[in-house]
Amino acid sequence: MRATKHQEFLAGLIRLHVLHHAVEGEFFGNWMIEELHEHGYKIGPGTLYPMLHALERKGYLKSRTEGAGRRARRYYRTTRKGREALKVAISKVRELFNELVKER
Repeated sequence: MRATKHQEFLAGLIRLHVLHHAVEGEFFGNWMIEELHEHGYKIGPGTLYPMLHALERKGYLKSRTEGAGRRARRYYRTTRKGREALKVAISKVRELFNELVKER
């Protein structure tokens, strides 16, 4: 079954993936698109950038712009709120994973 048919569930995993990398260090959008593709997620700029902007508006990410004009690049990193959210999410993902493994 193709993952693209289940985007509603995968969107949460993509957000966690974004927060994970934002904790590790700064990244820019095109790099994140490539990183997600390496993990099998089919996501384009029209989906990723609104997601990044929403995470920033909600206080999970912050950004800075480097360069000007067409060469400008926006770098994202996590905030304290983003690190806390990731920590909670990791705990919940582990709990779910352990339940799933028990069932097998």
